[in-house]
Amino acid sequence: MAPLPRFLVAVLPVVAVAVSASLITQPNILAWYAGLQKPGFTPPNWAFPVAWTILYAMMAYALWRILSLPANRPGRRAAIVAFFVQLVLNGTWSFAFFGGKSPAAGLVVIAALIVAILATIRTFWRLDRTAAGLLVPYLAWVAYAALLNGTIWRLNA
Repeated sequence: MAPLPRFLVAVLPVVAVAVSASLITQPNILAWYAGLQKPGFTPPNWAFPVAWTILYAMMAYALWRILSLPANRPGRRAAIVAFFVQLVLNGTWSFAFFGGKSPAAGLVVIAALIVAILATIRTFWRLDRTAAGLLVPYLAWVAYAALLNGTIWRLNA
C-alpha cells in the first residue's frame, strides 16, 4: 500500500470514531451527565478530550505501523481486524453511555472493549512491539473509564 492511502486508512477511521463520539457526547454532558452522581476520582470534563486526542493519535500511529508491514506478513490481517473491532466498540460505548443515557449498557460495551483492546495488543505484539506499546496507555485509560463507568452505574442505579 502506498504511503498516502496507508496514512488515510490509519487516520480517517479513527477520526470518524472520535468525531462521532464527540457529537453524541457533547450535547449530553450538561443535559444528562452533569446530573449524575459521580465518584470523587472523576476527572474534570476538560481532561477527557485532551486524553482522547492523545490516545486517538497513538492508536492511528499504531495502526499505521501495522499497515506499513508487508501485506503477506502472517498475522497482519488478524491484527488489522482486531484493531477495527476495538475501534467500533470504542465508538459504540459513547452511543451506549451518552446516547442511550445508560451506564449499564456502557458497562457492557466497555467490558467487551477491554477484551478487544487486549486482543489487539496481543496481535500487534507479534508483529510490532512498538505498535503494541502505543496501545497500552489506551488500555489503561479505558480500564480507568470502566471503573468510572461502573461506579457511576452503581451510584445512580
